[in-house]
Amino acid sequence: MTAQSSLKVAFIGASHWHLFLYLEPLREVADVDIVAMSDPDPQIINDLARKNECRAFTDYRDLCAVMRPDFVIVLGKHSEMVETALFLIGEGIPFAIEKPCGLDQQQILEIAALAQKKSHFAAVPLVFRHGDYFKRLQDLSVQGVHYLSFRFIAGLASRYINAKCAWMLDPVTAGGGCNINLGIHFYDICHCLFGDEAEVKSASMSNAAWGYPVEDYALVSIGRGRALCTIETGYLFPAPTNHFDMHYSARFGQDYLVAHDPETIEMTNNDGKSQKMACQTTNVPHYRTFVHDVIRRVREGKPPLASVPDMVPIMRLVDQSYRLANPRLVAR
Repeated sequence: MTAQSSLKVAFIGASHWHLFLYLEPLREVADVDIVAMSDPDPQIINDLARKNECRAFTDYRDLCAVMRPDFVIVLGKHSEMVETALFLIGEGIPFAIEKPCGLDQQQILEIAALAQKKSHFAAVPLVFRHGDYFKRLQDLSVQGVHYLSFRFIAGLASRYINAKCAWMLDPVTAGGGCNINLGIHFYDICHCLFGDEAEVKSASMSNAAWGYPVEDYALVSIGRGRALCTIETGYLFPAPTNHFDMHYSARFGQDYLVAHDPETIEMTNNDGKSQKMACQTTNVPHYRTFVHDVIRRVREGKPPLASVPDMVPIMRLVDQSYRLANPRLVAR
C-alpha cells in the first residue's frame, strides 16, 4: 500500500470508552476514511455510526465481509479480543488491538503465535513507548536501575457504568480491575527496563471502596535482583476522566527522577543539582502519536512499535500478580 492511497479504517467494539482517543487523531491523517463501526449493541452502534457518517454493523465479521477494511482498530470486551484477533489474522486484515488483548497470558500466547507465524501486523497501543518520559527512563537506565515507583489513581469505578461499559467491572469480561487496566502501561515500562528476569514479589488488592467484583485498588511489587518496581493503581480519584492522582519516581546510578504532574519531570543528580523539564507523563496525550505512527507504519509496510507478542511477558507479570494477591472480592 502506498502512502498516497486512501486507507479504509474500521472500528470493532466501538462502544469502548477509548473510541474517541482514536477517532480524533484519525481525522487529522490525510487520506484516511473511517468506513464502518461494529458493536453488538444496535442502539449504540447506530448512533455512533450516524454521528461519524459511516456504516454500522452489529457483527464485525459482516463488517469485514462487506467493507473489506484496510486497517481495523479492535476495542470491545477483553473476553472477546482473542476471537476477534484470530479472525482478523485469518482474514489478513492488519489491526491495532487495545490492551490487554485478552484475559491472561495464555490467551495472548495464542494470538501472538499466529501473528508471528503469518508475519501479521498486530499493533498494541502501549502508548508510553511513544513518549518522552519513556525515552528519558531508557536513557537513564544505562546507569543501572535501582528503584521504580508508579502511583496512578484514576477516576471512580462508576465512570465505566456511565460510559455504558459496565463489563469493565466484571472479572469474567475484563479479567480484573485497575491492576490489569491501568497498571498494564507500568508493567510494560518495568519489563522494558528490567527484562525477562522480572518477577512479581508481592501483590495486594482490594475492592473496599466500591464493592464491585474487580479490585478498585492494587499495589504490586516487581523485582529483578535487588532492583524493585512498585505499581499502585486505583479507581478512587473523584475527578473528571483523564485527571489522575499520580506520582512517579525512579532511582538510577547517578540520578533521581520524579514526575510531579502530567507535564513536568524533575531530575536531581547525586551532587544535589536539580532541573525541571517539560514532559508528558500520562498515557492520554500519546494516543494521538500512536495513531499517526501506526497508520504510517501500515502504509509503509513496517512493523508496529509494539505488537501482540510484546504483551506476552507483560501478561506473565499480570498473571503472577493476581495469583499472589488471590483477591477474594465480595460485592456488596
